[in-house]
Amino acid sequence: MKCPYCGELDTRVLDSRATQVSSAIRRRRQCISCNNRFSTMEKIDEDPIVVIKRDGRRELFDSGKILRGLLLAGQKRNISLSCWEEVVESLEQELRSSYTKEVAADLIGDIVLKRLRSIDEVAYVRFASVFRQFPDVETFKAELEEMLREKKRNTRG
Repeated sequence: MKCPYCGELDTRVLDSRATQVSSAIRRRRQCISCNNRFSTMEKIDEDPIVVIKRDGRRELFDSGKILRGLLLAGQKRNISLSCWEEVVESLEQELRSSYTKEVAADLIGDIVLKRLRSIDEVAYVRFASVFRQFPDVETFKAELEEMLREKKRNTRG
């Protein structure tokens, strides 16, 4: 593994751990030359998932794109990076185990929103506002009111 600091090819593994969903292994490494430490992720090379966009275009599923969206939605919230990584990892695992090789972008967004709602309401609203592309303030307000009604129902019983 090439050191990201000095480019040396000789590194040693200090620690290996399975991720929480166990679909990858995180390795902590140390460069033999400069002694800097860094982490790598080892995953199974799987068949690609194709995302069908709203306009009919198709593109490869990019878990990094989902993670960036979650980080933006959760900006200035007390949510760890590992929490977001777990959401993305479990989403990808669900897509691979439950659906065909092509998945609608709307389905992916709905799955993410469902998970976000239980993690952080503010991040949920931020993500929903971009994903659902509310045409006006009234539609956005209706979404918030529905969320509050559901929260009230869940706290009653």
